[in-house]
This record gives sequence, structure tokens and C-alpha cells, in this order.
Amino acid sequence: MTGELLEKLESSFEDMVAIRRYLHMHPEVSFQETKTAKYIQDFYTDLGITFQANVGGNGVVARVKGDLPGKTVALRADFDALPIQDEKDVSYKSTVAGVMHACGHDGHTAALLILARTLNEMKEQLSGEYVFIHQHAEEYAPGGAKPMIEAGCLEGVDVIFGTHLWSLTPLGTIEYKSGPIMAAADRFEITIQGRGGHGANPHQAKDAIVIASQLVVNLQQLVSRRVNPTEAAVLSVGSFVAENAFNIIADSVKLAGTVRTFNAEVRDLMERELKRVLEGTCMTADCTYSLTYDRGYPPVLNHQSETEFLETVAKEIPGVENVQESILHMIGEDFGYYLENIPGTFFFTGAMPEGEVFPHHSPMFDFDERAMLIAAKTLGYAAINYQTN
Repeated sequence: MTGELLEKLESSFEDMVAIRRYLHMHPEVSFQETKTAKYIQDFYTDLGITFQANVGGNGVVARVKGDLPGKTVALRADFDALPIQDEKDVSYKSTVAGVMHACGHDGHTAALLILARTLNEMKEQLSGEYVFIHQHAEEYAPGGAKPMIEAGCLEGVDVIFGTHLWSLTPLGTIEYKSGPIMAAADRFEITIQGRGGHGANPHQAKDAIVIASQLVVNLQQLVSRRVNPTEAAVLSVGSFVAENAFNIIADSVKLAGTVRTFNAEVRDLMERELKRVLEGTCMTADCTYSLTYDRGYPPVLNHQSETEFLETVAKEIPGVENVQESILHMIGEDFGYYLENIPGTFFFTGAMPEGEVFPHHSPMFDFDERAMLIAAKTLGYAAINYQTN
């Protein structure tokens, strides 16, 4: 039966590519993916596959029930794009100014749609039920996973599998990891309130730029001097805004950044110490501040049994040449919410393109489309074989 699955997927590769390229040309950013959601709904409508729309927002959940009794397996793909201008010179370049699929979610969606169609064609032979979770808004917290779960997308589900096409990993590689694989992603915004003045008379002012600069330097010591060296953490200030004329001392500065961790205790430590350093820096400079600290996605913590199962499955997939343990990734993924509720695992599918390679979220980002076929085969093979696991 799995042989038939693989053959059907291979014969559908051109359809998969066509779907991916259409979506790539018509991207929509997080929480605005109405046309993309409609495209997915129309796909299932044409096949006569039962689905639920507007799940937790723009989410779509489709179900295929086999004729034989068995477990319920969920497979998830995200479908939002990013506010980035597509600078590639390709026939399927984004037609939407300032928006592009710069992370591979178009490929995730294409792979899952064709896999759903294939399993539907085989349902008379299949055991159990297969739930296809098409998730909106992965890129921007609070994300789409949590509201979809609250809306019931995991009801009755025994296990969930998900993958991310990864342009920095060679084609034919599957990367897995039990336990933590992707980090918790928190966000902070700080306003330093000093006292503006003339650039010629700094003694009459409280220079918010100098104070904020000192804060940035002080914050960099949190990971190096407060976090246990055997643990992983990142603190990055990504925005520093103080717009003034050349001869004016800044009255205020706005900072924004992110904190990434895996361990819950380290996460608490980083938030607590950030507040302490901020307070101390501003006290020394005799200025005030405001702070907003938002906890984003939880870390992605893969379940051991399901990860070991996926590792075994991946080694049997045609086109997979290397199955290896993944490194820890400091990027965030709201797939972690699913794994807080049910067993499952999230893995990376190598998608490195030929020629020059650009990282995810780059305006030049692209991937080898053959990776979609490997992803679909791996997810489908795992879903079917989990019935006897």
C-alpha cells in the first residue's frame, strides 16, 4: 500500500509544482490569507473531501476517513507569507508588491494538498482517519496554531506530524531530533525616556541615545554571564529608533528585540534579568522607561517515541539519502502548541536549491521543488504506517 502511495505522489509532482507556483505568485501575509484559504477550500470541494473553514481564523481542516478502523493522524502545513519584496528573477515571482513566500509555506501547502488527494484516492484500503491541518499565521505571534487548537482541530487526534522545507540543508536529507528542536520566541519593546536638549549643551539634557546604547551593551551580558553555558539562549535587539535633527539630543529612544530559549527556567531567568538590567541602567542615568515583554511561541519539543518512529520511516523513503539528527534551531515555530496537546514530531526536509543558496526570509529565497515530493512521501508514509506502530 505504501508503494502505491509513493507511486501516486510521484505521478502528481507536476501538479504539486503548479500549486506551489500559483501560491508563490499570490502570497498573503499572516492573518490576511483569505484568498489562500479559499484556494485550499476550493481544492477540497472539487475532490468532495469534507473540510471545515474559518477554524480559529483563516484555518482550514480537512478529513479523509479510511474504510478500516484505526488511529487518527494529523498532518499540518502553514500557508502565510511575509512582508518582503520578492527579488528573484523567476517565472513564478510574487505578483503582490512587498509580499512573498520567503519561508517555504507555499511548498508545505502544495505538498499537503496533493498528499490529501492521494490518500483520498486510497481510502478504501486505509485504516483510521487523516486530518489535514492548513494553518494560517505561523509567521506572526500570537500565530494560528493556538486558536485552531482552541477551535477543536485536534479533537480525536492521536498523533501529529509536521515538516519544514529547509533551503540550508541538502536535498535528500531528513533531519529529526527528540526533545527540543526549535526555540521559544519572545518579544520585547522598550522606550527609554530621557530629556531632550541642544546638542551643544549635553549637560542640560539626559541623552536617551547614550542611555539606550549602554542598555544594549548591558543586555548582551545576560547570555554570556547569567545563563549556564550548557544551556542555549539568544537576546537580540533588532530595532533602535531615535529620529532627531543632527543638533538635538534625543528625548526618547524606542528599542525592540527578541529572546530565544529552550529551557523554561532559562526563559524565566532571561525575562527577569532583562527587567533588572533595564531598571538598573535607567536608575544610573536618572531616566525612566516603559517595557512590554510578550511571551511568544513555546519551544518545539518533539516526543521521543514518535521521533524515533519518524527516523525509521524516513530511511525507507525513495529520494532520502541521509537521515540525521538535527541541530538546535533558535528560530520559533508555533507547531510547539500542537505538541503541548498531543504526541508528535516536527522535522526538517532538506530543500537546498542548485546554485546560490539564500536563507529563509531573504528576498532572494527559493528552494528545490523536488523537496516537496520527499516531504509528502515522508508525511504520507508516516501517517499510514503509524496505524500499526
